[in-house]
Amino acid sequence: MAPAHESEKRAVERIAILGELHGEVMVFQPMTIREISRRGAQVESSVSLQLNSIHQFRLQLGSRSVVASGRVAYCRISDINQAAVVYSAGIEFVDRTPRFDFAMDEFINHLKQEREISSL
Repeated sequence: MAPAHESEKRAVERIAILGELHGEVMVFQPMTIREISRRGAQVESSVSLQLNSIHQFRLQLGSRSVVASGRVAYCRISDINQAAVVYSAGIEFVDRTPRFDFAMDEFINHLKQEREISSL
């Protein structure tokens, strides 16, 4: 139990849990994006992602940073080496916003233009 002076500072009372109450924490984990489209991406990560789970992905699309919700369509081991296991996951972007679609279209068009110029 918290000392009386601490509980007096709280605006809302806390209730002790008898037994167990489970939760999860979302942590941004570095990943490598192998392929990308407006609808989804193939990513590699050092952590396995649960099938059909929804995650927030922070993407740096050129000069724009966007956050997108994505559903894990598949996740499998793609490489095992002495240092780590690498997982490959297919992500379907869900609840896309017009801002996200605009940033993604602009980014993909920029990549295409760069590749056309470099192939000349």
